[in-house]
Amino acid sequence: MAEEEVKTPVEQEVTQEAPVEAAPKRKKSKRTVSHGHIHVLATFNNTIITVTDDKGNSLASSSAGASGFRGSKKGTAYAAQVAAEKAIGVAKQTYGLTKADVFVKGVGLGRDAAVRTVINQKVAVDSIKDITGVPHGGVRPRKAKRN
Repeated sequence: MAEEEVKTPVEQEVTQEAPVEAAPKRKKSKRTVSHGHIHVLATFNNTIITVTDDKGNSLASSSAGASGFRGSKKGTAYAAQVAAEKAIGVAKQTYGLTKADVFVKGVGLGRDAAVRTVINQKVAVDSIKDITGVPHGGVRPRKAKRN
């Protein structure tokens, strides 16, 4: 014999709850950032461009590798130019970036090309600052030769 489960009136009330209504979805307000920072990291092997707001929160970023360049082509000035166009284009279209301070770090070929691209993209450049690290004392010297 199959036993049927008999529910008490209290259990029946609990199972028949009113449907929960979802809160109305708010439209996400579009954030505009008119002034930001553009960080250019130019190494011998790659160039990375990051666009941030004044607090340092990342808005858009791109690199020569992410732009489709591979191997030794990533370290070229043209690759840096394409990466800068991509990152700044996204920042301008999505956040309305119009002014920026540029911070350049590193010694690669993409330094000047990236800065020139920022100016050509109709972004007003307030300042260009070189923040390349400087060694204080350099690396440890080789051990002395013994004869």
